[in-house]
Amino acid sequence: MGLFGIGSFSSIIQRIFGKKHAKIGIYGPPNVGKTTLANRILRDWTGDIMGSVSEIPHETRVAKCKKNVRVENGSSSLMMDIIDTPGIATKIDYKEFMNTFGLSREEAKKRAKEATEGVIESIRWLENVDGVLLVMDSTQDPFTQVNVTIIGNLEARNLPVLIAANKIDMEDSSPATLKSAFPQHPVIPVSALTGYNAENLYSHMVKQFSKRKRRRGR
Repeated sequence: MGLFGIGSFSSIIQRIFGKKHAKIGIYGPPNVGKTTLANRILRDWTGDIMGSVSEIPHETRVAKCKKNVRVENGSSSLMMDIIDTPGIATKIDYKEFMNTFGLSREEAKKRAKEATEGVIESIRWLENVDGVLLVMDSTQDPFTQVNVTIIGNLEARNLPVLIAANKIDMEDSSPATLKSAFPQHPVIPVSALTGYNAENLYSHMVKQFSKRKRRRGR
């Protein structure tokens, strides 16, 4: 290879044309389908799953990671470490767990404490990811305090963002509303539950997250 060994040449090409391995965090508010989508990605590409899902918010209380998930897009591919993060909320009240889901006071307080710790962990993970797959519920108003806060944090960190407009299998879904709310980021309608439009999502994941790694600035 002349002056360059194979490894050095590969590193130069990677710096010029983009990453071949990236840590991708799956982020979003509670109960938007983050773990369901993580399970869909892993089933399609590895036959594995990330974890269990529940109607009770904050079921994912500790970040989970699956390494070396190769996602392909035609002749292109990207090796990813997929991190399923706890849901981010601006307010966590143990009474919601009691009144809505019938948990005891003791269990509700425990869940609220774990949920708060999960939010903190999710924010910390932002220091270690190269891109974010941001899951939003396409049946809900996108202009929530949580969504705006998450988007603002990701943009401040200069992270590549791909928005998955989830639950388009529901009658009242409106992915177009999400697209108009956040036109600065690509928005892909998808049903994590049924797998509808998953191939299109994977194609955009490879394109979006193959970009050159952000500069952390510290």
